[in-house]
Amino acid sequence: MGSCSMWAWPELLVLLSSVWLGVGSAQPTLPGPTHSPGPQLKFRLAGYPRKHNEGRVEVFYNDEWGTICDDDFTLANAHVLCRHLGFVAATGWAHSAKYGKGIGRIWLDNVNCAGGEKSIRDCKHRGWGNSDCSHEEDAGVICKDERIAGFKDSNIIETEQSHVEEVRLRPVVSGARKQLPVTEGIVEVRYKDGWAQICDEGWDSQNSRVVCGMMGFPAEKKVNRNFYKLASKSQPKQKRREDVGSKKRLFTERQQLNYRLHSVSCTGTEVHLSMCAFEFYRGNASATCGAGMPAVVSCVPGPLFATGNAHKKKQRHQQQGQPRIRLKGGAKVGEGRVEVLKSNEWGTICDDRWNLLSASVVCRELGFGSAKEALTGARMGQGTGPVHMNEVQCLGTEKSLWSCPFKNITQEDCKHTEDAAVRCNVPYMGYENLIRLSGGRSRFEGRVEVAVGAGDGHQPRWGLVCGEGWGTLEAMVACRQLGLGFANHGLQETWYWDASNVTEMVLSGVKCAGHEMSLSHCQHHGTSLNCRNTGTRFAAGVICSETASDLLLHAPLVQETAYIEDRPLHMLYCAAEENCLSSSARLANWPYGHRRLLRFSSQIHNNGRADFRPKAGRHSWVWHECHRCVRRGRHYHSMDIFTHYDILTPNGTKVAEGHKASFCLEDTECEEDVAKRYECANFGEQGITVGCWDLYRHDIDCQWIDITDVKPGNYILQVVINPNFEVAESDFTNNAMKCNCKYDGHRIWVHSCHIGDALSEEASKRFEQYPGQLNNQIS
Repeated sequence: MGSCSMWAWPELLVLLSSVWLGVGSAQPTLPGPTHSPGPQLKFRLAGYPRKHNEGRVEVFYNDEWGTICDDDFTLANAHVLCRHLGFVAATGWAHSAKYGKGIGRIWLDNVNCAGGEKSIRDCKHRGWGNSDCSHEEDAGVICKDERIAGFKDSNIIETEQSHVEEVRLRPVVSGARKQLPVTEGIVEVRYKDGWAQICDEGWDSQNSRVVCGMMGFPAEKKVNRNFYKLASKSQPKQKRREDVGSKKRLFTERQQLNYRLHSVSCTGTEVHLSMCAFEFYRGNASATCGAGMPAVVSCVPGPLFATGNAHKKKQRHQQQGQPRIRLKGGAKVGEGRVEVLKSNEWGTICDDRWNLLSASVVCRELGFGSAKEALTGARMGQGTGPVHMNEVQCLGTEKSLWSCPFKNITQEDCKHTEDAAVRCNVPYMGYENLIRLSGGRSRFEGRVEVAVGAGDGHQPRWGLVCGEGWGTLEAMVACRQLGLGFANHGLQETWYWDASNVTEMVLSGVKCAGHEMSLSHCQHHGTSLNCRNTGTRFAAGVICSETASDLLLHAPLVQETAYIEDRPLHMLYCAAEENCLSSSARLANWPYGHRRLLRFSSQIHNNGRADFRPKAGRHSWVWHECHRCVRRGRHYHSMDIFTHYDILTPNGTKVAEGHKASFCLEDTECEEDVAKRYECANFGEQGITVGCWDLYRHDIDCQWIDITDVKPGNYILQVVINPNFEVAESDFTNNAMKCNCKYDGHRIWVHSCHIGDALSEEASKRFEQYPGQLNNQIS
């Protein structure tokens, strides 16, 4: 019963990630110093206000964190320290405790580096701990925001670390040990090779709030302390069974208590127990808790993780109405760019003074725990629309981010390159134990294998997923469940990854929306397997990636450039070949007559964190001679369908449509300091670079909708990018753009263009129920 296998009850672990890493981890390919290495050094950035690549430098030496004095500090010193922290170089340094005063020892003073040293040990200094400085002279660094290749990004803003790093909740009620998430149990901290308890004398709800936040839960609730007292005392087994009776059955093995902490005192706003005040027991402290007992915590799960119908109903009742905050662009549940709703329009938050206190308010408001990371510099991709908030300064106790002090900003204050993001603590669900990859060249790719039949003491049976219907959305869920980020490709055949002895198909008909946490949450055939090709070569596979592209259409340009052209049929032969005209064009009296075309320009931006590349390789691109286009000329098509252009009635019925193959994908223009990488000419590489956009001008063939057969009236113009999800993106909800338009049979007025998810639910409903224009005066 006490087994810790992943099929019994998994122990709930929370690792406190930190900003530091060991000396060798920043440059794993370089040999260490030739002299005796001495105690291990670790480094981290701390202080505020700051961004992820800057801060007060703190060094862990001789089992204690300390700072570096700014006396004689130079940019060369900063270069060495930034490399320790995993950045390629430094761009500057700061003196006089710019990022706040540290605490503890000042380990180094009068540091003098040449800049090329592999370690700060190799630089000249006064000796470890020999300093005549105060913490008002703590040095800081500003590192270039570029990681050393192979360096794992673990830079966490504001997290201070003590000797308490791992914390778990150990359930003692038999039913709870098999259920996930674990919401109630004894709080334990990692100690040596085992786990130790915390004495609950003086323990209060603020301490419980901190622990629940670490475990991924937004709130705590009162726990029956007397009930757990029965479990913690060394009574005979039979006696304890009688005391508990049939109410709940406890695990009755004798528990040898080993107290590690006491006198814990949290304010409730800390993101980790190590940031609270507490004291360690010294030596053998198995019986030093006096009248107390092990600290026990009970947590309230958020809506995504609530179990039981009554609990879910209560959560839904509490969440009536549209939320005013959301996360976008994250690969995992509980992470993403923070967006807030103001005046019926979604916008972002500027990262000035963004820290863990504010990030934790966001996380708890969304039903997660406290924040693991407060990310700056658009680390989760750039948003669109307005930047609604700047210099948010939460205390950490607020129920909503809108209750925190903040500044309204002007356009000059912040750009979307400064969008704030978060990574929240989420409950451990064990989903990653039910899926694995086999046969790939790296851990990010392979044939998908899933476990079925686990639970109730049964060993799981591993099997394959049928490749029929398997696509990008299904692959996105698989990669999320694996903890490997986004999907690059979803593969329906995997004969080249035939390296496993697992050959049985156990799952078919998988159809996902793309947001699920596990493949088991998607639609599928269940136990009624239905797969035409059950051979292993037709098993589903994935290629995962830590980053993904994110395409958005520039809505104002569509509105500004829309117009009608009556184009003679003798100029449309090539367009007819490309299927760019409505079906009635085949019955026209060619080459006489004309077609009425709604023309407009499309400017498609890549705001993601990876280049947008066509799924098809060069060998399958299709050569097109036809297009009469000054800019692009004859070229290859790299995608079958890149966009859908539609005219819809207010109730959603299509009255005109024009799917458009990707003429070619290239960088027309880019943001400042971003270089173009893709060009159609001369069979060049195709794609859209991060920070660049591809412009399809209104005067290009097929950059239109054939409205010859459309009657006068009020309509919706809709443009959808990447409509078949051929290429993975971090966010598909922003791929559609809609406009209101009035057509009087001669002219057309296009207005109110916006990205599909840019407005509130109320504003979107008003848009779709728009009664129409009586004239051409657009208010």
